[in-house]
Amino acid sequence: MVAVPRDVSRPVTPAERAASAAGPLRTAAIAGYALAALAVVVGYWLTRGRELFDTQDGFGYWLGIAGASLMATLLLYPLRKRVRFMHGLGATRHWFRMHMVFGVLGPVLILYHCNFSLGSLNDTVALVCTLLVAGSGLVGRYVYAKVHVDLDGHRATLEQLSENARITAVQRREAVALVPGLIERLTAYDAIVLTPPTSTFAAVLLPLKLAAKTRFEAFRLSWFARRQLRLLAQRSDIVHEQRAELRHSITRFIREHLKRVRRVAELGSYERLFSIWHVFHLPFFYMLVVAALIHVLAVHMY
Repeated sequence: MVAVPRDVSRPVTPAERAASAAGPLRTAAIAGYALAALAVVVGYWLTRGRELFDTQDGFGYWLGIAGASLMATLLLYPLRKRVRFMHGLGATRHWFRMHMVFGVLGPVLILYHCNFSLGSLNDTVALVCTLLVAGSGLVGRYVYAKVHVDLDGHRATLEQLSENARITAVQRREAVALVPGLIERLTAYDAIVLTPPTSTFAAVLLPLKLAAKTRFEAFRLSWFARRQLRLLAQRSDIVHEQRAELRHSITRFIREHLKRVRRVAELGSYERLFSIWHVFHLPFFYMLVVAALIHVLAVHMY
């Protein structure tokens, strides 16, 4: 008779509990991005062949002022991190969220200000720089989440991620009892995935490669586990009665383990991407500041 374990998945860590608690905020962020995208689509549709606002007077003018002001406040977040007297002005995560909200809302207001069209050379440069900053900021937000454990700027470490990905003795014992051969297959796959890339180009492409490879491996191992469980259920009434629950438990264990191992393998790649992102994002922002100042001067002088 085979003893049926309650669950082969790993106990939830404090970091994972914090990530779970951040679920509503993540949902709100996705909803905000969706609303911003909808506002852009609707605005583009409304301005086809006509101008909604006068860019130099009235509401259209103040849309430009509001958008430019929001973009200017983006400087507060890096200042909050680097200027000593600002360290006590609220938690870093709140500044980061403000940075992201204003970095999306500002360009949307500016698009409405310019009626979703290009103007003079200076207007075009200012608009393109605004969109480059907004686009690179969204990319940076994604990469930031891959190298930090929270929005307060605490970086993930290889040791912490490796510890989370380690298979415990309890998990090993229960998996061996239910699915013989599963641990050996996981161990072999881990050794392949955790082999460091041989070049910078390979490291940059590694997240894309693992995105497909991990999903395929999860499907393959889950199918193997279901087949083994089916054979075991033929010899054990207890396993037969709880087969659906055990299948769900083992499938979740496989997916969570592969996800953790993938995070370990990708950390170095995302750290390189984050460094590369900084090289491009900051010049885009400086270009935006210069172009915006010239644009404002040109509008008020001529």
